[in-house]
Order: sequence, then structure tokens, then C-alpha cells
Amino acid sequence: MQVTRNKILGVVGVLFLVLYIISVWWSIEPDPIKPVSAQTDNSKKIIGYSTTSSLILTMETLLDKPGGWLSNDVMPPSLMMDNMPAFEFGALEQVRDLALIMRKEFSRSQSQSTADNDLLAAHSKLNIENTSWLVPSAEGEYREAIKLLKLYRAKISDANNNNAQFYARADNLNEWLKEVQKRLGSMSQRLSASVGQDRLNTDLAGDSSARQSTPGLSSSEIKTSWWEIDDVFYESRGSAWALLNFMRAIEVDFADVLEKKNAEVSLRQIIRELEATQQTVWSPIVLNGNGFGLVANHSLVMANYISRANAAVIDLTNLLSQG
Repeated sequence: MQVTRNKILGVVGVLFLVLYIISVWWSIEPDPIKPVSAQTDNSKKIIGYSTTSSLILTMETLLDKPGGWLSNDVMPPSLMMDNMPAFEFGALEQVRDLALIMRKEFSRSQSQSTADNDLLAAHSKLNIENTSWLVPSAEGEYREAIKLLKLYRAKISDANNNNAQFYARADNLNEWLKEVQKRLGSMSQRLSASVGQDRLNTDLAGDSSARQSTPGLSSSEIKTSWWEIDDVFYESRGSAWALLNFMRAIEVDFADVLEKKNAEVSLRQIIRELEATQQTVWSPIVLNGNGFGLVANHSLVMANYISRANAAVIDLTNLLSQG
């Protein structure tokens, strides 16, 4: 009886070790993606190819990395993992934002023009719940979206096809940067809340006639739950990873616009700050030290890079808005 019990404990121990090793392997984050470009037969750069390819490669990387898409897995070890699913969700939000702007802005010449059908369908499929594992599964819908994005890329690469376009204009780029500002601002606030903050209510600041539907508190105590600190950290890390991929591609497709506005340096500063968010995390856990205490606070370090990137995005937006 004792021998049987020892065998069972041994098998359980070996199984636990194997699952742990697999979970560590599946938790390895993908490297940032380098931008790609293409030219027509007469050596003219294809506008929009880099941005569309970056969107495609970002999703393919998330789906094809070790372990595949983990957010909707219902079996161990991914069922017990939360860092990589949080990373995936953060990246997916940036993918959805860019897909929306491509459908509404980059592919349309003006407000009266119609949206590209492939981009419309791709954006719809990208919005499926990231945890969906039955029919339709998240992976299946995302791969269908990738196919549609490739169709759009093929159309803008064909010089004889005038039915699809990618317009690299300052006003279009600004619309996407506004979405980026909102994401980065939210990420910075959530990361900073890891130590708790007494925040003043600034919802109606700057407009004396502004009103809101229900009364708000003048200040409130905001603190991220101890159980969610690592999730917020890795969600922000995944969001910054995807945004870094897109910023590098934007630098290629909007090169002429950036040069005209003398805004290349501002974009490179954004890229530099986002690259800093992808540095190796040497600690096995996300630490949450207070203030200038003995223990580091990884969330505040990440919030610093995110805030600086957001400040650079605001500067770039202002430059693009100038005549």
C-alpha cells in the first residue's frame, strides 16, 4: 500500500514538473517585429504595405508562438497561467484599435467614401471575445481576419486595382494617435495604482459649463488588487509590444508626412520608450514595492516608460496638427 502511494506521489510530482516547464516555455514573450516594405515594378514604395503587414505579423506571432493562443485554453497548464493571456489581451486591444482606424481612416479618402469590405469583415472578426473556445473559436476568427487583411494588402499592392487604397496623410495618422493616447493614458493610470493613490476628480476640469449624469466624488482612493498587479503589468507589456510593432511600420509608410512636418525625431522617441518596456524582467515575480522602499516596483517602472511614450505621442500629434 505504501509503495503504491509513493508511486502515485511520484507520478504527480513528475506531472507537475512537466507542466511547470511547459508553462515557463509558453510564457516566453515574442520579440518585437521588424517592419517590412515592398515596391512596385517601377521601384515605387507601396504605401500601406508596411502597416498592413505589421498588423498581420503581430496577429500571426500571437497565434503561432509556443503554446499558441492561450487566452481561451481550458486545460492545464495554460488554464493556470495568467501572464501570457494578459499579454495577448493587451496586444489584441492595440490590434483592434489599428484595424478600426484602417477601416475608418487609412483606407478612406473622405467621410463620404465607403469602407473597404475586407477591412470591415476583418475588424468584425478581430472583435470576437478573446476567451471564446467553442464555435466560433477565437483562433479561428483571428486567422480568418488575417486572410482578409492579406486580401486587402494584395489589393493595395496591385497598381492596376483602384478599388482599395491606403492614404498616408497627417490627419489620418492623427486619428490613430488619438486612440493611442487613450490607451497609453489608461495603462499608465492602472500601473500607477499598484501602490494606491488618492486621486482628485478632474472629469469636468477646463469647462465651467460641463455637467455629468450623476454626481461624482471630489477624490477617491484607487488601488489595484494584489491579485491583479501582474495581470495589469503584462497586459501593458503586451500592448506596448504591439504598439512598438505598429510604430515601426508607421515610420515607413508615413515617412514623407513625418519629414514634411519635421516629426521623425518625435516618432523615434516614442519607439525608444516602447523598446524600453520590452526589457527582460529578471525577477520571477512582479514586485510591488512602495515608494522609495527596499523592494522594486515593476509597475511604476513600466508606468514611467508608458507615460514618457504618451508624452511623445502628444508632441507628435501637435506637430502633425500644425500647418
